[in-house]
Amino acid sequence: MRLRTYDKDFKLNAISLHKSGKSVKQVCQDLGIPQSTFVGWLKIYEKGGESAFNSPGNTIDKDMQNIKKKLKDAELERDILKKALAIFSKQK
Repeated sequence: MRLRTYDKDFKLNAISLHKSGKSVKQVCQDLGIPQSTFVGWLKIYEKGGESAFNSPGNTIDKDMQNIKKKLKDAELERDILKKALAIFSKQK
């Protein structure tokens, strides 16, 4: 199954429909989009406004990538420190 992509104008149109008084469920039914997708767009819009849709990928994905990178770096540092502790403990 191929993931469907939506352009900025489509997302902003969907959000404006919601702001005009339509429920999330109704907007999703009218446009044929999953509710979870639309709710994600609303969160992104609340966080960054229209400019949040300018770049490919959204800010939440970028934040998650940064967090994962920091976690990987911290795990690497921890492993190095464990090895160093083992080496220095044996030198007594």
